[in-house]
Amino acid sequence: MHGRAAYNRLSNSTFESRVAGLVLAMFATMATIYVASRLWQDAESRTYLVKELDKRTMQNYSVVSVDETLKLIACREQQMRLSAIEMDLAAARQEGFVSGYLSQNDTQHSKKRHLAVIGIITTFGRKKNRDAIREAWMSTGAALRELQDNKGIVVRFVIGRSANHGDSFDTEIDSENSQTNDFIILDDHVEAPEELAKKMKSFFVHAVEKWDAEFYTKVNDDVYVNIAALSSHLDKPRVYIGCMKSGKVFSEPTHRWYEPDWWKFGDGKWYFRYASGDLYTISRALAQYISINRSILQTYAHDDASAGSWFIGLDVNHVDDSKFCCASWTSVCCTLLVLCSLSKRLLNIPEDNILYSKINFSK
Repeated sequence: MHGRAAYNRLSNSTFESRVAGLVLAMFATMATIYVASRLWQDAESRTYLVKELDKRTMQNYSVVSVDETLKLIACREQQMRLSAIEMDLAAARQEGFVSGYLSQNDTQHSKKRHLAVIGIITTFGRKKNRDAIREAWMSTGAALRELQDNKGIVVRFVIGRSANHGDSFDTEIDSENSQTNDFIILDDHVEAPEELAKKMKSFFVHAVEKWDAEFYTKVNDDVYVNIAALSSHLDKPRVYIGCMKSGKVFSEPTHRWYEPDWWKFGDGKWYFRYASGDLYTISRALAQYISINRSILQTYAHDDASAGSWFIGLDVNHVDDSKFCCASWTSVCCTLLVLCSLSKRLLNIPEDNILYSKINFSK
């Protein structure tokens, strides 16, 4: 009995020693793996630092200080963060959270920046006006392309779509554009007099995303524009140029110029200062501002007052130029034929001083 008990104690002792050995072996293996991984990381870091040292040696640097080493490591970390941010930005673009202008920024920077984009606001049934403008100052075909390529001035008619999408109004515009190729067709905008302010906003958004220009100009389709005189004004940053005025706000629903948001303009019921809608120009920064903030910019009953409201509170240089005022050129508001060919001789005014005048089809 005593012998068997001694044998059992010996067996248990042997088993416990084996377990202990196995545990120690496992800890040793894990420690070896840990040390090896740390050595591998250190080797990678050393390899990176050696490469940087070699670069500096090639540039006549003999020693890499501790501070420089830390800067190199920090630079590497920043590069990794930048790559992650770029991936997030690409995902945001796909989800539509980034302005189209910004998403095309790299492409636009590689292109020549234009001087100005001029949008001529037109609508259905105004082909006679458009043909008159083409003949008077806009040009067509190769001359229009030359104006864009050589002078840096893009000129396009701006129109939306019919409420009955695809009807005869739309097909007529599509047919005209296929011949002239001088339209901006806003497919997401429905033509309606009460939607003119939204049309202006859509024009600026489209123009900014398609063309990189110093200035963006809105003009009506019954206006003659002297492009040479207009371009002489486009030399100021962050500006809003036009015939500045301030009109009365009408709160009576039956009034022709009724403003549904009349209560926002205080007890005096006067609009803030804005440029007359016949012709005005804004600089590149302001057009980008409209494009980026399109979804939150308020529109009012009148398109010109709406445009002026978008710049209230911004550091904008309002330039009030009488040459943008049709009222100051009442003698210039003449018939089409006189305007097209005889404006300089009949009015006895140097052509460079005529910025724009109204085309009157009523005579």
